[in-house]
Amino acid sequence: MRNVADDRPVRLYRLDDDGFAQTVLYGSLAEASAAAAAMPVEDQQVLWLQTADDVIAWSDFHEG
Repeated sequence: MRNVADDRPVRLYRLDDDGFAQTVLYGSLAEASAAAAAMPVEDQQVLWLQTADDVIAWSDFHEG
């Protein structure tokens, strides 16, 4: 992600095995991070963050 400011608008979504994306929330990076961190670890494994510029797996963003 090119800009990782907490107020950066993002989409947090879950991607299932069939490639179907289900939006969890649209909000700031801080809100998305809090929502993702509150989920069970197994749910976090299928989460993705999307900005206007990039898409990254939640697990990669959170760990890195």
